[in-house]
Amino acid sequence: MTAPTHQLPADRNPDPAGRTSDLADRTPDPAGHVPAPRGHASAPARQQTPAADPERWPDIVTRPRASRARTALATRIVRHALAGLPLRARLAGGEDIGLGGPLMDIRDPDAFFRRIGASGLIGFGESYMAGEWDAPDLVGVLTVLADNAAELIPAPLQRLRSLWALRKPETQLNTPEGSRENISHHYDLSNELFALFLDETLSYSSAVFRGFPAEQSLLPAAQHRKIDLLLDAAGVGEGTRLLEIGTGWGELAVRAAARGARVVSVTLSAEQRQLARTRIREAGFEDRAEVRLCDYRQVTGEYDAIVSVEMIEAVGEEFWPVYFRTLDRLLAPGGRVALQAITMPDDRLRASRSTYTWIHKYIFPGGLLPSTEAIERVTTEHTRLRTVQRIGYGAHYAETLRLWRERFTERSAEVDALGFDAVFRRMWTFYLAYSEAGFRSGYLDVQQLLLTREPTHQENR
Repeated sequence: MTAPTHQLPADRNPDPAGRTSDLADRTPDPAGHVPAPRGHASAPARQQTPAADPERWPDIVTRPRASRARTALATRIVRHALAGLPLRARLAGGEDIGLGGPLMDIRDPDAFFRRIGASGLIGFGESYMAGEWDAPDLVGVLTVLADNAAELIPAPLQRLRSLWALRKPETQLNTPEGSRENISHHYDLSNELFALFLDETLSYSSAVFRGFPAEQSLLPAAQHRKIDLLLDAAGVGEGTRLLEIGTGWGELAVRAAARGARVVSVTLSAEQRQLARTRIREAGFEDRAEVRLCDYRQVTGEYDAIVSVEMIEAVGEEFWPVYFRTLDRLLAPGGRVALQAITMPDDRLRASRSTYTWIHKYIFPGGLLPSTEAIERVTTEHTRLRTVQRIGYGAHYAETLRLWRERFTERSAEVDALGFDAVFRRMWTFYLAYSEAGFRSGYLDVQQLLLTREPTHQENR
């Protein structure tokens, strides 16, 4: 899977994760854990408004400016939408709105409606980060909203989306330089943070389970099953020249090397590259797998197979043609491309492709989920690559995210000990729950796609 600088003024440069400033001065203990700074709480996340640092979280501490008219309109729209949904929105412990269902506890209605009036769904997420609303079953509430995403805003306002929706900033464009910054912002947060909630394979993408409900103990095997399905689809075996675009922490490279493949893996994350190289060396495959700090556009050579797991989401729509032309250029005759991609409905992609969202601001700057139709359009128009197989695993991603979220919550004291503050924990919890809800509702899917190159007339003779 694929957090920006929170739009801070140029003279501020806090840690984007909201970590304590003395983190770098503390020495890990023998277990690799960094001790908490003096006076820093290490108790599990509390369900109350966090004391936010205004330097790190200016848009959380300070409520946005919004005109009375805009706030009033937002209040009317949101109240009307909530009234028709199967949930129970409780305003400041008093009035209830909705048809009944999971509880959404709106503790500060004035702040909640003002934030939405000022910045729409960005404000909705920021209000949760500020503790202005909460939910005992956060995934349940967000799933209801995802189920009804297309109808939450009245049709007349949907048609005027370009007038009220914030647009993605040009600074998040995925040029070679911009991509490095965007990827670093999320994946270079801390290897230790990801290790707290991922399983031992350090796989940060959907697993494939044998059945449901999934269990933590089964997650490593399910991640290996996902990897094996991709490697099988790409025909990876002894002597295969394999290119992996998006290294993660090296598990796929290790597993491919164990099959006898010669692996080149590229990443833009310095933190991931360092740990992936260590894991490859410890597995004994340093002679078969190399990890390069390199943009996919800069890769040269010819490969029998190309595999990329949930990396296309970080490419950006403007560069989808370049991405697929690169795959086409690098693929040897008769080669195969196996992709794992998170997808969204094509109509929602068309409606929201230029909108600046909470995910862009806080989690994945520059990201955009494709639709299967968009992939078909781009590959048909710009390449000879054609999708010959597509299998969806959306329910598997929902379970994967549930396991990550539960483990993140259980290990909140250790998240604290790494120096991440309470607002960061609420932000990350919201991100994991928000993503899980997307898959549980069916609004999102994750698919494994196999692409091959269409032969030329000359090759057909």
